[in-house]
Amino acid sequence: MQVKIAKSAGFCFGVQRAVDSVYSEIATNEGDIYTFGPIIHNDQVVDDLKSRGVSVITSEQELRQITEGTVVIRSHGISRDLYEKIKRQGVKIVDATCPFVKKIHKIVDQESKSGKIIVIIGNDRHPEVEGIRGWVHGKSVVLSREEQIDDLMREKTVRYCVVSQTTFNHNNFKYLVEIMRKKGYDINVVNTICNATNVRQVEAKEIASEVDAMIVIGGRNSSNTQKLVDICKAQCGNTFFVQTADDLNSYDLKAFQSIGITAGASTPKNIIEEVHTECQKR
Repeated sequence: MQVKIAKSAGFCFGVQRAVDSVYSEIATNEGDIYTFGPIIHNDQVVDDLKSRGVSVITSEQELRQITEGTVVIRSHGISRDLYEKIKRQGVKIVDATCPFVKKIHKIVDQESKSGKIIVIIGNDRHPEVEGIRGWVHGKSVVLSREEQIDDLMREKTVRYCVVSQTTFNHNNFKYLVEIMRKKGYDINVVNTICNATNVRQVEAKEIASEVDAMIVIGGRNSSNTQKLVDICKAQCGNTFFVQTADDLNSYDLKAFQSIGITAGASTPKNIIEEVHTECQKR
């Protein structure tokens, strides 16, 4: 069996930086360590950190109960209001927000101050998008489909600034922006999709078009991994979404002569290697 692994598979810069930040705190900090939300969307990494004493807090109510220790802000970032609340707690803050997400915070902060309505192309329930909205002064809307444009962008006499969730599908972003322009909206577009995301998606599409089966590795809650699944399925009907090598037991891979492997930005290298090794055994 021929197995091809995407060169871009696995941790991106922002995720690696966030994870390294937590492990660095573990090595040098004797106090309690918390992350606001899972540091990344990967159960194996979160479980390992938990085994080392790192706790995950998921609400402001939990935050209010913390009066000492260290709070690590995850790679997805948080709202301005929440950041200020953590500061008022008097705890140490380690800001592991991805620099590319930080850039979006600055853009929407400045553009909304100038009076523009912010349009975020992405998943309205994703923590990155929730954080971005929290840096907007005034009105913001989130959309991911063409039919939402007229419903959410009702005014054509106002100015809009359009940004994107860093992991949104690049082609879909361009398509939605094109529709907005055709409809006559006054938009200032800033393409904030991470370049690493685009490279990963292009490579996944290419490999999926060349193999009999495609394996996408990542966490079930990972937005960028789900987009990889969608892209691969469009090219290869035999696309399988797994979290670890154990999940391969659900599929009969012996029927395929060639298999491609890619992985989301929150997938550790060791899991990719384990999946690769398991595929070669079959």
